[in-house]
Formats: sequence, structure tokens, C-alpha cells
Amino acid sequence: MNIYVGNLAYKMSEEELRSAFEAYGTVDSARFVIDRETGRSKGFGFVEMPVKEEAMAAIEGLNGTELNGRTVTVNEARPREERPRGGFRK
Repeated sequence: MNIYVGNLAYKMSEEELRSAFEAYGTVDSARFVIDRETGRSKGFGFVEMPVKEEAMAAIEGLNGTELNGRTVTVNEARPREERPRGGFRK
């Protein structure tokens, strides 16, 4: 299950994020979304957990809690919406 994690501290490491979720079960991946121009975290990321029950326990257990000084939002990730590509076309 893919889990969205929002309001992450900019100085938090992916290992710290993974560790928080591993308290609830197996974590396949933990990654931040990075701004291409600045190379900094955008303050949110995704955690992939293969067992749905563990993922749901992590969502319930971590949503609204504090990680690295910030109250995080944790919920099931929604599929990405299709957006038109950049550029001006006429």
C-alpha cells in the first residue's frame, strides 16, 4: 500500500521516515518528493508497505503525531491526477 506523508520536517532523513513506519511493519520504500530546482524536500513523501493491515495500523498510529518537531498528515495515497504538460500551445 502506498502511503502519503505530509508536513515533514525539511531536515528529516529518509532513514528516519522509514524507521517511524517500521514500528508498524515491513517497509519496502520511504522517499521524499524533491524540488528539481532547489534539490530540497518539498515537505512531503511516500512510504510503501506491502501488508495492508500494517499500513493501515501505521496510518492510524502516525497521523496527527509529531515527527522531528512537525505534526504530520498520514493517509492512503491517492493516484496521481493527470495534468497537462507545461508549455504554451496554440
